[in-house]
Amino acid sequence: MISVLLADDQRLVRAGFRLMLEGEPDLVVVGEAGDGEEALRLARAETPDVVLMDVRMPGADGIQATRRIVTDPALTGVKVVILTTFDMDDYVYGALRAGASGFLLKDTEPMELIHAVRVAARGDALIAPAITRRLIAEFAGRVTRPVPELSALTEREREVLGLIASGLSNEEIAERLVLSPATVKTHVSRILAKLAARDRAQLVVTAYESGLVTPRWVRREL
Repeated sequence: MISVLLADDQRLVRAGFRLMLEGEPDLVVVGEAGDGEEALRLARAETPDVVLMDVRMPGADGIQATRRIVTDPALTGVKVVILTTFDMDDYVYGALRAGASGFLLKDTEPMELIHAVRVAARGDALIAPAITRRLIAEFAGRVTRPVPELSALTEREREVLGLIASGLSNEEIAERLVLSPATVKTHVSRILAKLAARDRAQLVVTAYESGLVTPRWVRREL
């Protein structure tokens, strides 16, 4: 079973998400929070596999709560997927910089949301909608920072990292590079270890900020 914590200041929204998720045989909602502080408290009490986190909440907002969850040593295995009605660059990038494993709009189709929970739970999370990937590219492309660890990557690993940043799954990368999915999975694991990244979403941030991937390159891939 995949355990899920819901964090949203609107009770009806939480009720809708609970009904949607608990209709699936492998998903269970273990708690509901109405603000960021409560989300952090329940995360520590329940250690869910995934937190569905609203961005705008009273007190500590979703981005602040996300940052505190992902930096808590006791919550290492907890993944956060940000949900918002606001299709804005700052929220996307801010959520990923805080350590979120994904970002979805609240009007996402139910099956896409359910799929995102499952993907996040297995640690293979990334932002699903193509439009969101473009928003990340637009915003993150303005910021660069040196990442010395990139020098430890092989040429193939850098190529795989670039394709991860464009939003491709392991299967899509395997098809693009004519490799087996198992080989791609091995490359991804090594990249995560070498860059000390939490998950694929953090690899995306690193790829953009280091300048390895540029917004123009991402648009061509999309």
